[in-house]
Amino acid sequence: MLLFAINACKKTEALTIPPEQAHFTNLSAGTYFITGPSVTYKIPVGFTTVSDKDRTVVLSVTSPTGAPQGTHYNISTKSLVIPAGKALDSITVSGVFAQYQGGRKDTLVFTISGGDVAPSDYNSKFTLFMRGPCFEGDVDLNILKGAYTKTNEDFGGPYGPYLTTITAVTQLPGATTGTVTITNIFDAGWNPITFTLNWTDPANRTVTLVQQSGIGNAGTISATYAGQDITVRPFAGQVGTFSICNQTLTLKMQLGVTGLGFFGTLYTVTMAR
Repeated sequence: MLLFAINACKKTEALTIPPEQAHFTNLSAGTYFITGPSVTYKIPVGFTTVSDKDRTVVLSVTSPTGAPQGTHYNISTKSLVIPAGKALDSITVSGVFAQYQGGRKDTLVFTISGGDVAPSDYNSKFTLFMRGPCFEGDVDLNILKGAYTKTNEDFGGPYGPYLTTITAVTQLPGATTGTVTITNIFDAGWNPITFTLNWTDPANRTVTLVQQSGIGNAGTISATYAGQDITVRPFAGQVGTFSICNQTLTLKMQLGVTGLGFFGTLYTVTMAR
């Protein structure tokens, strides 16, 4: 009787059944890189419950960046039918590859706006950021900062690989020029050297050097000049290049002994991650 009384006093726990809602499977945003004509992006759409009948989710799409549907992107459907017995499906977004070759970026906002089931009260919007393949004219100098473990050079003979580092970057007035400061060029304890990058023409990006002294001990180049200072300058007008997409730089310069003269050999440094 005592056991019966204890069991009889136990509370019955209530079973909470979630409301039937349509949602973006707890995702709120994504990034779509349109790297080829056939590359697409799938946005998952689902329900909080399974049903024994087909259900429809109606979506609306807006673009705060002004991307028109049919010109910059296409959508598989705005009225998605999820079959009976299923609670998850997706819509497909297809960016128009030709529209995103020049660095264009767009944003699409998808909203569950109707259908057979009420929109989720917590996950009814999905923001899709769209952009094309990496564009060499879309330069953020900060991306170049850090170590370049695959640095090689040629000064009358190859040397490397070794480590160089871009320790500082500066955006110059205007949108398409800046400077980078590079340490450990020549792998001999030299002081940092600063170069100017120009991407005004994305197809012809340049790295140029302004003549600089106080670089280091010229004895690291030739024992004859031990204890004297190094000066660097452009070599007969030659310039290097860089790739923001591949994270590479090619530097070209002429080495000299401050106050004495310059060596006649082109010094080339290639930097890669």
